[in-house]
Amino acid sequence: MKKCIILANGQPPKKFVFDFLNQNGYNFLICVDGGANSALKLDLIPDYIIGDLDSIRTDVYDYFFDKCKIKQIKRQNDTDVEKCLNFAINKNFKEAVLLGVTGDRLDHSFGNLGLLLKFFTKIKIKVIHQKSLLCAYKGNIKLKTRPGETISIYGIDSKTKIISTGLKYPLKNISLPFGKKESTSNVAIDNEVKLKIKNGIIFVIRDFETMRKYGLF
Repeated sequence: MKKCIILANGQPPKKFVFDFLNQNGYNFLICVDGGANSALKLDLIPDYIIGDLDSIRTDVYDYFFDKCKIKQIKRQNDTDVEKCLNFAINKNFKEAVLLGVTGDRLDHSFGNLGLLLKFFTKIKIKVIHQKSLLCAYKGNIKLKTRPGETISIYGIDSKTKIISTGLKYPLKNISLPFGKKESTSNVAIDNEVKLKIKNGIIFVIRDFETMRKYGLF
């Protein structure tokens, strides 16, 4: 299965995150415009730099000019992260980890998280931010966990119902509409959490450090 990393211009992760992802098959790096600035600081060579190129520094552009492919897309009806996701889909990537899509701009962060919903049927997306990993799910899923791992669950609307097993605070066919109710800081009590999700999509936020340490990624 083809997997890629998409590095945007928000708060970048530490270098070990890239090393970990490379070890798990994410060997193709796409920088979102100014994400290339972070790549240079981290001593990473992207395979592609994609965007309208209004955020990449001139010295960074010059450094990467003959080291990777740079693709300028000027259209403004989608964001640069969306441009990169569409590129990944067209290149038959099935999974993408988004890095640097959260940071000091709440509008950018909020919009980027919404991309998990917008692209849900097209590509599997994970978002890593510091100690957290976010995924979107629907249907019946099983999560390999570690007893004591913090798992937070957020619904999108009131139509979506969730049943859980393996959590300290079980969800019994309830909805978790955004802004009204949530299951923040729930706790795994077994090595597996099962979720039955009806009529919609949910966000699950997990402890990335626990997942990395115990091979749960």
